[in-house]
Amino acid sequence: MKKIMPSPSVDPLDTRFLQQELEGLGVPRGAVVMVHSSLSAFGAVVAGAQSVVNALRHCVGKSGTVVVPAFTPQVSDPYPQALGGPQVDRARREVPLYHDALPTPMGAVPNSVLAHPDRLRGGHPQASIAALGSWAREITTNQPLIYALGKDSPFDRMYGLGAYILLLGVGHNRNSFLHYAESLVPQHRRKVRRFPYVIQRERLWVEAPDVGDDNGKYFPLLGAEADAAGLIRSKMIGSASCQLMKSIPFVDFAKLRLAELLTEAR
Repeated sequence: MKKIMPSPSVDPLDTRFLQQELEGLGVPRGAVVMVHSSLSAFGAVVAGAQSVVNALRHCVGKSGTVVVPAFTPQVSDPYPQALGGPQVDRARREVPLYHDALPTPMGAVPNSVLAHPDRLRGGHPQASIAALGSWAREITTNQPLIYALGKDSPFDRMYGLGAYILLLGVGHNRNSFLHYAESLVPQHRRKVRRFPYVIQRERLWVEAPDVGDDNGKYFPLLGAEADAAGLIRSKMIGSASCQLMKSIPFVDFAKLRLAELLTEAR
């Protein structure tokens, strides 16, 4: 996809300006848009994260849906390899249970979505997503505990809906759709999530398999290659480098390349 010239310098940014710039980037009305973001990357923004959320909602309109990661990595075992002991047991008791209002460390924009009275949120203890709009319920309902970013997950549903992926001031190391793409590769990397969970009124530690972390090994490369292949539109909005891509061609491209890269690494 074509490159778009940087936006004029505007200080500070407001909802109307952000909406115009996002529309210029190509965010379409009626779309499902998965947004990864860094508010600070924009520079000064009038009303902060709320302006970004408002601009996104104006772009997609009433028929569209804004989706954000609401991950809660704090709901995890601080000593995953330990058998127990006073210090370990105490630290594990202090780990919070996941609940619908639990804040996410994913940034100001996701927490602004979480503060909206109409938003819906998935129920995964570590990898929930939050959504505002017409497809919010379908996307957030019944997220599996195993492979939270894989088949039958919200990412699988968004892919089926032809969602867009929007990176606002962040790189592909924050692009969760790449975890979904990797989960579709048979030789994908693996990890085990461990989190507290209540079953029949008893707090237990549950282990669930999922696709492994990338830690910057392949995902930035995949983003650069997808860009070179013309799958990404880019634009500077304020001081933030922003990228927009359609999930279907992007995931299909990433799945094939990850299969090659992971096979070579064996």
